[in-house]
Amino acid sequence: MKIAHRKDVTYVEKPEGVNVAYYLFPEYEIHVDEQLPHTVQTWHSHQTIWETVYIVEGELTAKWKENGEIKTETVRTGDLIESEHTAHTYSNDTDTITKYIVFKQVLSGENKREVLMKDKILDE
Repeated sequence: MKIAHRKDVTYVEKPEGVNVAYYLFPEYEIHVDEQLPHTVQTWHSHQTIWETVYIVEGELTAKWKENGEIKTETVRTGDLIESEHTAHTYSNDTDTITKYIVFKQVLSGENKREVLMKDKILDE
């Protein structure tokens, strides 16, 4: 078992108001973000990376480009976003910090649900 301690991760305070603790591994990345009140991330997209965002606390306004239009939806604690490969941004329009976890992976396109659901061996 390996444990990544918070004190050992890469921590970045971005100028747009997002503080990020990066947990970097050879085949994936997890980062824990805190987006400050009344801030907006820079628009961006990923060509290869599949990004999944889970809202731990607070709310964000997610914006993304779809068929030449900008779509908008508010996401809250417990919601999950898959940005796919679309251009997107998140804004925190509230008076409190929003906390979320970002999972970044390079996926193969292979359906692995069966393995994910059943790959648990009980240690008796």
